[in-house]
Amino acid sequence: MNNRNYQRELDKVIAGLAEKVPVLFLHSCCAPCSSYVLEYLSQYFRITVFYYNPNIYPEEEYRKRVVEQQRLIREMPLKHPVSFIEGDFDDAHYYEAVKGLEREPEGGARCRVCFALRLRETAKRAVLANADYFATTLTISPLKNAAVINEIGEQLAGEYGVSWLPSDFKKKNGFKRSGELSARYGLYRQNYCGCVFSMKGACGCAENMIHSV
Repeated sequence: MNNRNYQRELDKVIAGLAEKVPVLFLHSCCAPCSSYVLEYLSQYFRITVFYYNPNIYPEEEYRKRVVEQQRLIREMPLKHPVSFIEGDFDDAHYYEAVKGLEREPEGGARCRVCFALRLRETAKRAVLANADYFATTLTISPLKNAAVINEIGEQLAGEYGVSWLPSDFKKKNGFKRSGELSARYGLYRQNYCGCVFSMKGACGCAENMIHSV
């Protein structure tokens, strides 16, 4: 059983920064989840928000979330500069990656593949951007397994030679704070994770929707 305290590990990294302000390449799943993370980490890092979520269904939903992410960055007062990069919306790549896992429950093997897909692209782009660290907002969700996400991040850090920033952003009331910030900025808050499976459940109708894309 993994008993690591990722928030404590993050605190230790931040404490070791001293006067340095490193560059963080931050994968974001949506504006509400990123709100607390940006408020918190922009005190210590210069952040590039990387919006790479080819899992989102339908494309209209994806576009709506992109616009909200950009608006939040414009409107939120942040200590250090935050920039934005949008990745490719290659949903076919996502469906190919999770092929055969359509009926897996939420939080299972399909989600792990999805995390790895998005974080791999984040690590690649972090290297190209000369970033000091890469991370993701995904750990703020009470429905996401922070240990799994951090394990994937650490593996990719070893592969690509860029440091992984450990996190469990739901700690320190992070999830609660994200709700407060979402209300303050009037952010669009979706009622499902993003993929067709979380929208409809792992059932035949979801599979039919995929094959019709």
